[in-house]
Amino acid sequence: MKTFPLCIGTPDGLQFDGEAERIFCRSITGDLEILAGHCNFCTALGMGRAYVALPDGTRREAACIGGMLSVMNGNCRVLATTWEWVEDIDAQRAREAKERAEKAIATGGLTEQEYKIAEARLKRALVRLGVKE
Repeated sequence: MKTFPLCIGTPDGLQFDGEAERIFCRSITGDLEILAGHCNFCTALGMGRAYVALPDGTRREAACIGGMLSVMNGNCRVLATTWEWVEDIDAQRAREAKERAEKAIATGGLTEQEYKIAEARLKRALVRLGVKE
């Protein structure tokens, strides 16, 4: 299968820079998959499972939480708010974050802003757990 140059970066640094056969992730409008030869394209990323299929036949799974993806002249670039490879996800920490967020929401008495923060924390924890488990 044909490959294309892929670069994945976050505010914490470079996560991947190399050739890929495909990248799969969730945009704000739904799941998408980029293959070699894709037309020029730009989209905002949502929260969800992601993976990179490598030329050696392996697939690296990740949790992607927000950012941008662009394809320009055959080069794909991802600037993610958070990109965590499955091996880097701490499942226990994600479970604890999920429990704290659920408790905050269930307890109530939150301002609208506090509720939105708790809801976002819950969604991030669920994405991480979904990828890890």
